[in-house]
Amino acid sequence: MDAVIGEDNLLEASLHNILCQESLKWVFVGGKGGGGKTTVSCGLAIQLSKLRETVLLLSVDPAHNISDTFGQRFTKTPTKVEGFNNLFAMEVDTDNDENQTLFEPNDGSETVQLGNNIVKIVLSLFPGINETMRYAKIMKLVKTMDFSIIVIDTASSGHTLKLLTFPSKMEKVFGNILQLKNRIGPYINQMSMLFGPGFNLEDVAQKIEDLLNYIKTFNQQLKNHEETTFICVCIAEFLSLYEMERLFQELNKNEIGCNNIVVNQLYSTNGQSDPNCKKCSSRKELQCTYLEQINDLYVNCHVTKLPLLEKEVRGIPDLKKFINYLINPNFGYP
Repeated sequence: MDAVIGEDNLLEASLHNILCQESLKWVFVGGKGGGGKTTVSCGLAIQLSKLRETVLLLSVDPAHNISDTFGQRFTKTPTKVEGFNNLFAMEVDTDNDENQTLFEPNDGSETVQLGNNIVKIVLSLFPGINETMRYAKIMKLVKTMDFSIIVIDTASSGHTLKLLTFPSKMEKVFGNILQLKNRIGPYINQMSMLFGPGFNLEDVAQKIEDLLNYIKTFNQQLKNHEETTFICVCIAEFLSLYEMERLFQELNKNEIGCNNIVVNQLYSTNGQSDPNCKKCSSRKELQCTYLEQINDLYVNCHVTKLPLLEKEVRGIPDLKKFINYLINPNFGYP
C-alpha cells in the first residue's frame, strides 16, 4: 500500500514503495539525459539486493554509465558486482549489437535460413523494428535467467518511449500482415519455385505469428502494474519537466504504470548552499516554483527530492550513502 504523510495527503517522498512491492519484477528508470538516471538505478539496485534473492541491473543506455559508477567493467553477460553475492549487472547496446537477432536457423538448412531472411526483409520495412526486437530478445533472455527483480537503466526519453510504445503498434502491424497472408498466400505459394523446392509460406507466417505472440507477451508484461513500474528522474528545470510530462502522457496512453518521480540536483535548505550567493538563492527560488508545479500536477506520485551534491557519486561507498536520499524522506532536502 502507498504510504500517505502530512495533512496535504501527499504520498511518501521516497522510493520506499518500490522496495515494499514484493510483486515487482521489472523496474524501468528513465528521463531526460543528465538527470541522474544511472545513479538512481545503481542505488536502487543495491538497496533491492538487501531484500531480494537475486537482482540484475541492466543498462540499455548506449552511454553505459553503470561501469563508471561502480568502477567495474560490465559486458553483455551478467557479472556479479564486486562486494555483493546476489547483485549482478550487464550492459547491452541495443543500437549496434549485430548479434541480437530474433530468428536463428533451427537446423542450419538453406531453406530455413531463406525463410529467416525473408522474415527479416519483411520486418525491415517497418522503421524502428530492429531496435525493438533487440529489446524484446534482451527481455526474453533476461527472463530466462530467473532473477528476482530487474532494474533497467534506460536511455534518454525519446529512445525509451520508442521501446515502451512500439510493442502496441507492432501488434496491429503483425496482425495485418497475417491477414494479408491469408488473402495472397495462395498466389505466393504458386511462386514458391522462385525460393526453392523446400520453401513454404506457412513456415514464414508461423515465424511472424510466433513473433506476434511474443510481442503480445512483452506488451502485457509492460502493462502489468503489479510486476512492472517506471521511475521518472528529472531536474527542476523547464526542459526536463517538459520532457517528463511528455513521457508521462505516453506512459499513461500505453497503460504503463508510473507513480514515482525523482527530482535531482536541488539546492537544499539545510545549509549546503551559500545563503549569500545571489545565484544560489535565485536558482533555489526557481526550483521551488517547479517543485510546486510537480506537486500540483502529479498528486498520485511519490516525489523523491535529491539535493545537489558536492561531488559525483562514484564507487560503492558513495552509492551506499546515496541510498539514504532515495529511501529516507527529506534526508537531504527538508
